[in-house]
Amino acid sequence: MLDQDLRFDPAAPAEGASSLRIAGAATVATVDRLHAWLDGLGTGADRSIDIGEVARLDTAGAWALVTFERRLTEAGRHLDIRNAAAEARLVLDTVRGAMPAPDAPAPSPRGLIPLLDATGRRVAASTGKAAALTGVLGLFLARLARVLRHPREFRAIALVAHCDDVGLRAVPIVALMAFLIGVVLAFQGSAQLRQFGAEVFVVDLIAISVLRELGILLTAIIVAGRTASAFTAAIGAMKMREEIDAMRTLGLDPAVVLFVPRILALLLMLPILGLIANVMGLVGGALMAWIELGISPSMFRTRLIEGTDISHVIVGLVKAPVFALIIGVVGCHAGMQVSGNAESLGRMTSSAVVTAIFSVIVADALFSIFFAQVGL
Repeated sequence: MLDQDLRFDPAAPAEGASSLRIAGAATVATVDRLHAWLDGLGTGADRSIDIGEVARLDTAGAWALVTFERRLTEAGRHLDIRNAAAEARLVLDTVRGAMPAPDAPAPSPRGLIPLLDATGRRVAASTGKAAALTGVLGLFLARLARVLRHPREFRAIALVAHCDDVGLRAVPIVALMAFLIGVVLAFQGSAQLRQFGAEVFVVDLIAISVLRELGILLTAIIVAGRTASAFTAAIGAMKMREEIDAMRTLGLDPAVVLFVPRILALLLMLPILGLIANVMGLVGGALMAWIELGISPSMFRTRLIEGTDISHVIVGLVKAPVFALIIGVVGCHAGMQVSGNAESLGRMTSSAVVTAIFSVIVADALFSIFFAQVGL
């Protein structure tokens, strides 16, 4: 058989051997053995290969030899192919000419102008993405108004299903997170306030931090990581399977079918999740204050009522619909950007999570500045 006609000398690859010999048939039938043998030789020294006893050499065998020659050249070594017949030399030259030349690495741009160019391109890309997200938000509002004018187009079952997925199934993780945040705030606050004999003010610290900022912010971050990725994956998978094109063929509006129930479910459920987070944060803080400082639950409740204004709760919950719109719009937009492969789906899912969390934090910072300016 041809595979048995190929012989090597030495038979096993050796890093130190410089004079080598190949005999038999170096063809497509034996190229796997030849390539594996050459791979085992290494690139630590110059080599010479005698192919005078090679009876048959086709382009596959020549490719293995030329590839090994190129590896040695890249390592600063040399390969000498000796005693090649005229036909073999012609095949080797032909394969060398047909081998693609490696692309030279593009020189990295330096200086102020390339830096400004790269910065401008990033800013333009960010502006374009912000415009696209605004377009999705406008599309959602337009379709919501259309559904309100034509209630028969509203998909109540889809809304209930998404409310269950977005809200009910997120309650355990949101409640646990808020409870632990309250515990941490009480523990750290008590350690600092005890130095000044102001342990009782740990109640104000917990109440204001949880009700005004941390409760709704951390809830939105959890929902962004959990829900934005789910929206992107679901819509992206439908786009990959061409189900969205099928909807348009059937006369269904994808924005009404896909966007409105999902974003509306977020608008309804995120304030409820925020309330749950607030309650669990206060419970965790009260428990740790009782254990660490001896502040009883009744004293905690009294101090909470006396020292905490309802405006802190309002400030926290006002953010919830805005955060819900951000998360829903980002998730739906990313899903519609998925192309026809799994790599695109994974990339857009990751992008949706990062963009949603970043946007929520930026929006929270803007809210903090606004409420500070208006005195709330």
